[in-house]
Amino acid sequence: MTTSATRTPAICLEDACVAFGQRRLWDHLDIDIEPGEFVAVLGPNGAGKTTLLRVLLGQVDLAHGQARIGGVPVSRGSRLIGYVPQQKSLDHRATLRGRDLVALGLDGDRWGPPWPSREQRRQVDAALEQVGATAYADAPLSMLSGGEQQRLRIAQALVRRPTVLLCDEPLLSLDLHQQRTVTELIDRTRRELDIAVVFVTHEINPILSAVDRVIHFAAGKALVGTPDEVMTTESLTELYGSPVEVIRHQNRIIVVGADEVTGHAHHPHDHDDEDAA
Repeated sequence: MTTSATRTPAICLEDACVAFGQRRLWDHLDIDIEPGEFVAVLGPNGAGKTTLLRVLLGQVDLAHGQARIGGVPVSRGSRLIGYVPQQKSLDHRATLRGRDLVALGLDGDRWGPPWPSREQRRQVDAALEQVGATAYADAPLSMLSGGEQQRLRIAQALVRRPTVLLCDEPLLSLDLHQQRTVTELIDRTRRELDIAVVFVTHEINPILSAVDRVIHFAAGKALVGTPDEVMTTESLTELYGSPVEVIRHQNRIIVVGADEVTGHAHHPHDHDDEDAA
């Protein structure tokens, strides 16, 4: 992580609160995320992990507080942001090529067919090279593995050279090898390009070596700190308001909590289809 007291934070949230009617999803979130910093977002189902990304994308308004990207209030369609969605299965009949998917990152928000220029083709080629996807850039997406498809989605997010990369459960449906590959790619890219990463996940272990800080949502609150500060028995017990035990074993973090706290007997970080709110 690269920091400087003179630089504007890539992301700034001040006393941020999201509420739906009388229900406060989370409140009093304060964090400055620096360029090049990797922040994991954790919490149980429905706690507001994906909602945080929607706030930064300008899709959900705060009930109070402020959210800024690069010193500017959040807005829809900001070119300062790249977005990597959850892995989704593709129709086997789909003929969209890898480079076509990446090109949508340049003009997918505009009406009408794209009109690729020489400069746009150069940008697409550069993004493909950045993620190591040049070899299969002209293959149909339906013929590619989940890991290869996620590389292309990361290239799509990077093609406009953003300063912030928002990742919504990008490791779902990937095997362990693919998870490691995608994590290493995002980690390397944020260091090379000095991009702030906000990475929503239900499982911290695959990304633990890359994480600088954690935002953990639960019980309408947010706990912010390094993994060593947040992922402890004492911190999570206080956050959840009920006994939670954190066990560290061979560079892995195992969290055990009561059913009434986590919704699961073994782990509070499970799939987050969430934000059904």
